[in-house]
Amino acid sequence: MNNQQNKTAKLAKMAMLVAISIVLVMLIHFPIFPAVAFLEYDPADIPILIGTFAFGPTAGLVLTAVTSVLQGVTVSSASGLYGIIMHIIATSVLTLTAGLIYRGHKTKKMAVIGLLAGSCAMAVVMAAANMVITPAFMGVDAAVVWQLMPFIIAFNLVKAGINSVVTFLLYKRISPFLHR
Repeated sequence: MNNQQNKTAKLAKMAMLVAISIVLVMLIHFPIFPAVAFLEYDPADIPILIGTFAFGPTAGLVLTAVTSVLQGVTVSSASGLYGIIMHIIATSVLTLTAGLIYRGHKTKKMAVIGLLAGSCAMAVVMAAANMVITPAFMGVDAAVVWQLMPFIIAFNLVKAGINSVVTFLLYKRISPFLHR
């Protein structure tokens, strides 16, 4: 296969991962903590993480941006620009951290370390992002966000953790198809 065909095949595979991500959000989304039902789990990050491991951190960022915008104007349109921004921040931190760690040494151990580090980084960054972005977009006082912080941190750890475990279990099974 020549270079142009390789690029076209990679682009098609990345588009497929975006489509799968959006379909997963359409089919699976539910609150983790009933007290904060607006914080909904969805598996959208799984195909993005798989694409990051297969094609690298830069591809992961592209997948994140495209998926976030398309999801934000279709299946998650109620959250608007706020949802798009928050999804881009959360998933970018998760995928970039995991992808950078994994790309150096593509072993199961490094995948686990990358996914754990990415999950923790996502929780920390989203705590800060919620303190700044949520008051600006939602018109609530930062003190209200601060009261919700235990839920916000737990939600991000649980969401990233579930998506990381599923990615770990699926990636090696799917990677031969992505690398053909």
